[in-house]
Amino acid sequence: MIASLRGLLLKKGSDHVILEVGGVGFRVLVPGFVLDRIGSAGHELTLVTHLHVREEELSLYGFITEEDKELFELLLTVSGIGPRTAMNALSALPQEALRQALANEDLTTLTRIPGVGKKTAQRLVLDLKDKVGKTATEPAASFAGLTVAETEVMAGLTSLGYSLAEAREAVRALPDAKLTVEEQILLALRHLGGGASPS
Repeated sequence: MIASLRGLLLKKGSDHVILEVGGVGFRVLVPGFVLDRIGSAGHELTLVTHLHVREEELSLYGFITEEDKELFELLLTVSGIGPRTAMNALSALPQEALRQALANEDLTTLTRIPGVGKKTAQRLVLDLKDKVGKTATEPAASFAGLTVAETEVMAGLTSLGYSLAEAREAVRALPDAKLTVEEQILLALRHLGGGASPS
């Protein structure tokens, strides 16, 4: 099994990267937040990987941390959840928020994941609630009490490298005006960069 790859990042696609290792280009599927974090092509990159075997098809899925890969593999243990839906879950929610949603039986948050309806969300909770509860991290509390939009803003900020504490502070400083998630992220970035409350 291919557990990790280290090589030259040749290309970034909408859902994958091409990593050259020993003269061979590997196509590795990655969640959205990985694409946001790895920067532009032309530098060395290390990914921990999961090799998915299905009939005659072999697919590589890549992650920055072992924790993200382990959560991906945990999602795959649920009946009806394939790699595409598992990747959608990791792209839609930060790891801590996903664990919290599973542990708290938060079907509203889980059904925001592309490809996950109410029945699938219920099955995820039934199969994984106890498993993620034992491994959930303390930072998950940072997402408690947030609206769906605020969670998305948090996800955007943490994918850009800000800590949970910084992201939470910026979200709390946002005005109550009805803004899109993109507008809220821009205001939050202005707050984090300038040190002043967004207005």
